Amino acid sequence: MYEDSHTRMAKVEWADAIKTVSGALTKINKKSQHAGDQKMILATHRVAETTNPDCSRIYMRGLSSVTRSTPLSQKEMQNQSRFTAVAAAVKARKGALEHVASDRQAFLAQKDTAGGKKTMKAYLWYICGQEYDQEHPQG
Repeated sequence: MYEDSHTRMAKVEWADAIKTVSGALTKINKKSQHAGDQKMILATHRVAETTNPDCSRIYMRGLSSVTRSTPLSQKEMQNQSRFTAVAAAVKARKGALEHVASDRQAFLAQKDTAGGKKTMKAYLWYICGQEYDQEHPQG
C-alpha cells in the first residue's frame, strides 16, 4: 500500500506479463434508465523508463463527462451521413447476385498490388465510398 493513505485510496497491481493497459474497464449503458447513476472506469498502465512508481492510473467518470457538450459540426454530420449511406450500399452490393462475380474478380486483381485492399469487405467499402463521393462532391 501507499504510505500516504490520505492521497491514495487504492492500489492496482498488474500481472508481470502486462506491459500496457489502456481503455475502459467498465462503460456506461447510455440507454439504461439508470445511466446517470453509472460510472465509467478507465485504466492506463505502462512500463515506465524512469524510477517513478506512478505508471498506473485509474479514472472514474460519470455520464456528464462522456456526454457531448457541443453540437455536431456540419463536417461531422456529413461524415455520419456518408458512413450511413456507404454502409447501406455495401450491404446491398454484397447481396446483389449480379455483382458477385465481377466484384470477386476485381478484388482478386487488386488484392496483391501496392495499396490494394486485403479483404473483400474493405474492397467493397472502398468501391462504394468512391461511388458515394462521385455522387456527392464536397465543394
